Amino acid sequence: MIAEIRPGQSLELLKELHILTRDGKLNQDSRRKLKQVYHLYQFIEPLLLEAGENLTLVDHGAGKSYLGFILYDLFLKSRQQGRVVGIETRTELVEKSTLLARRLAFARMDFFNLTVQQSIDSPAVPAEVDIVTALHACDTATDDAIRFALHKQARFIVLVPCCQAEVAAELRRCKNESFGKTPLSELWRHPIHTREFGSLLTNTLRCLLLEAHGYQLSVTELVGWEHSMKNELIVARHTGTPRGNARQRLLQLLDEVNLQGLRERFDY
Repeated sequence: MIAEIRPGQSLELLKELHILTRDGKLNQDSRRKLKQVYHLYQFIEPLLLEAGENLTLVDHGAGKSYLGFILYDLFLKSRQQGRVVGIETRTELVEKSTLLARRLAFARMDFFNLTVQQSIDSPAVPAEVDIVTALHACDTATDDAIRFALHKQARFIVLVPCCQAEVAAELRRCKNESFGKTPLSELWRHPIHTREFGSLLTNTLRCLLLEAHGYQLSVTELVGWEHSMKNELIVARHTGTPRGNARQRLLQLLDEVNLQGLRERFDY
């Protein structure tokens, strides 16, 4: 066994994820990938332990279900209970993940070709969900995962947002009007600043929404994940006690930056 790999890990899975080469070796690049996998797992493992033996984790915008497979392999495989559900709209990725789970005998993994709204209502998805994850779910897919988590009253939500284009596009659309309304529009006057400020603003609004629904947040940096600059990690824990002024702050912020048109997205 290669020293860096934890005992009991599926070597076939690590090959499928391109962490091991096809001949089972680690090169410099795959060593870095493996380190990143363990780094992410360190954040999620305490939540899995707290969620209890018969936990249900739903991974939204699952893609190739990279995250779900890693969590199952490192945590759930050795246990008798617990389930991972991957939600993805691309049929070919759902089929590929289903076949891989069967080949690895990961019996408590399921994958469904559903939209977010369909997943909320689908009888195939458990009514009670402990943890919702969304790793690099692009643009509004992260917001869709949040909506699902709030509907299911998930105990924990783990988000690594990506490509927050919607807010930036709305900032650009209303730019001329905003110049006459607030000097804060200087923050997004230049295109590169529009993109960066739009990303920051999007995640700030998401945090306020979660706090308004009774979640306590930890916002930190997930360093070096998949060569991505989109490495903000938001971990939300449901306490049932909303932050008193969160909704008010959210609405004030939307008004201040002239984004009242996005109220439905961030206020519900």
